[in-house]
Amino acid sequence: MLNEVLPYFLYVYSLLYQAIMPCSIPEQLPANTVDRQQYLGKWYFKAAVSQKEADIQNFKALDNILFNLEERDTDTLLLTGHIRIGDNCTKKTWTYHLHPEKNDLELEGRPRWKNVLWSGNWANCADCIIVQEEQPPLNKNDPDDSMNRYMLYARQVDVDSGVVTTFLRNAACHNLLATVILPQEKDICT
Repeated sequence: MLNEVLPYFLYVYSLLYQAIMPCSIPEQLPANTVDRQQYLGKWYFKAAVSQKEADIQNFKALDNILFNLEERDTDTLLLTGHIRIGDNCTKKTWTYHLHPEKNDLELEGRPRWKNVLWSGNWANCADCIIVQEEQPPLNKNDPDDSMNRYMLYARQVDVDSGVVTTFLRNAACHNLLATVILPQEKDICT
């Protein structure tokens, strides 16, 4: 029920909010200069937003995800996801490369994608981070990105509900109305 009503509520709220105050802008964390040591370790996936439902559809079947970020060497990060889908656990690994001349991360096997890091302060959460995944248009004549989604991660499995609400509200102000919040009803996979 909440997932059905929430997008409409966020849309109406964003219109009212924009009439009173401009949208807040997230603070980018440039991957080529940020102290990445502080971001290594465990992260819990909380929510995702996009302008298009298709960009976040694959998260809707999930109950929870625990990620572990490790540094493989000075320019490579390894992200391992422990993913719960119903009663099953699966593990997936992604490799990201850092380049001194780029402020985003390059996902191995997808060099055209942009993976931008944003401060969790946009969700009113100092112990959170927001990752934007953006895939450029498949057709260069297409004005819109093929995919553009923002994902909220927290250091703790349980965060104040206001964190997710703030993330969704700020995203809605930017017309990111397709949302998914993981229910986290089952045990975390390890």
